[in-house]
Amino acid sequence: MVTEFMQSNPRISIILVSLLVTVFITTVRYFMVDRDKLKEIKERQKELRKEVKKYKDNPEKMLELNQQMLEDMPEQFKQSFKPMLITMIPVLILFKWMWSIYGETALSGTSFLFPVWLWWYIGSSIIFSIALNKGLGLQ
Repeated sequence: MVTEFMQSNPRISIILVSLLVTVFITTVRYFMVDRDKLKEIKERQKELRKEVKKYKDNPEKMLELNQQMLEDMPEQFKQSFKPMLITMIPVLILFKWMWSIYGETALSGTSFLFPVWLWWYIGSSIIFSIALNKGLGLQ
């Protein structure tokens, strides 16, 4: 029944799947990321960038400030990597399933190396992601 609906209404079903996946990913990010820590790191990075602009004529001081900026990178990476680990496997399985469903629809043709249905998914997920991230204050 679900497969029939998806094949008979590919655009609507892609938008709905995109919404569900985006809600899943955003929810996982919301609960897994330490937003206070990321905000603190971003503020520190902003201050360091201001300092770099001040000392652009002093290579030694710039090197020291750049080193301080690089020290925050592992923590930023760690914060973004945790939710990705949780969401990656289910999303890959879903994409494999979607590939088999939409491969037989009007959206199965290719455009710019990817199937048309994938472009529909990407476009709708970007829109939903921006809306959800702003709504939950994740940006």
